[in-house]
Amino acid sequence: MRLWKRASGVLKDQNSIFLATLTKRSPLRNPDIEAAVIKATSHDEFSIDLKNSDGIYKWIRLSSSHLKPLVWSISNRMYRTRYWVVALKGLMLMHGVINCKASSVPKIGRLPFDLSNFKDGHDKPGKNWSHNAFVRAYYRFLDQKSIFVFQTYNGEDTGMRGRDAHHVFVIMHELVLLQKLQSLLDLLMQIKPLSKAAMVPLVLEAMDRIIVEIFDFYGNICRGIATVLMNIYSSGKVEATMALKIVQKAMIQGDQLSSYFEFCHDIGVVNSSELPCIERVPEEGIQELQQIIKGFPEKSGDDGLVLNRQEENAIVVMDSRNDFKTIITDNWEKFDEESSTEVPKNPFMEASLTLPLPQHHHQELPDLISFL
Repeated sequence: MRLWKRASGVLKDQNSIFLATLTKRSPLRNPDIEAAVIKATSHDEFSIDLKNSDGIYKWIRLSSSHLKPLVWSISNRMYRTRYWVVALKGLMLMHGVINCKASSVPKIGRLPFDLSNFKDGHDKPGKNWSHNAFVRAYYRFLDQKSIFVFQTYNGEDTGMRGRDAHHVFVIMHELVLLQKLQSLLDLLMQIKPLSKAAMVPLVLEAMDRIIVEIFDFYGNICRGIATVLMNIYSSGKVEATMALKIVQKAMIQGDQLSSYFEFCHDIGVVNSSELPCIERVPEEGIQELQQIIKGFPEKSGDDGLVLNRQEENAIVVMDSRNDFKTIITDNWEKFDEESSTEVPKNPFMEASLTLPLPQHHHQELPDLISFL
């Protein structure tokens, strides 16, 4: 049965490649890119096509005109597949695209395909539930990271573009950025195989990439906290309150990361073979932030900022000098159809590989305790 499934997958891939070669070249369609995407997202769960994935990343770096055909090809492949292997390879390929150092990538915005309710259709219902859960969790993270990259590139991550000349807004910018990084880290830690059936080489390869991403995110969070805490004394009550919540969440995430790395080590993920030591923020640091907050009045006469808590789940900051208002919310994302800053759902569907193997350097996570 397994042999028949593999043979059937090979035939499907060959047929798709043949049809791709018949495609007429246009700004939205590129036969060579479509064929490379099919090969990089093949039905074979035991092989990874590095040659075609490397070629795809070179295309993107070479010219921004290659991004539309690539995103169209991946989207078309994801919409058509009902096999978890193809879906996972497509996500791994998209992960590499998002991480490409190419100027055109931030224009993607939301992922132009939806795997949030993915269900494998090649086996009996319930047999591949853990694979389905893995694909869904991976998709949720990539979708939010792509939005984050889009907003950061376009200066929409805080709603305070152009205000960086004022010290307090620089700190606020950093605080909002840290909140989003912590939310992304939460999504990353939800990506893991939930049963022994899902602990197959392809899933472990994806997990290896997730570990690399976690190191990067946690390092950025620690550096961001260091920047904020070095400047918190010259800020206001709003910033100190947000900083306290971020540091408290960092402590919780430190415990969660330790458990996550132990789990990854147990299932044989290469990049967690040497478990890093997660340092904790000392309790004295938390108490010091709390004292800073207590020392601020509701209104600061120096910077003209007023804290207003009239909205549920949000902090509203009013600048009395120029009626400038900033809203900081704990919610991850809200999309308003009437908003001029709405993230495009599918900018490339005007008409609609995997990552290179990472270098297994055993990194040490930043020492968060040294930042206080």
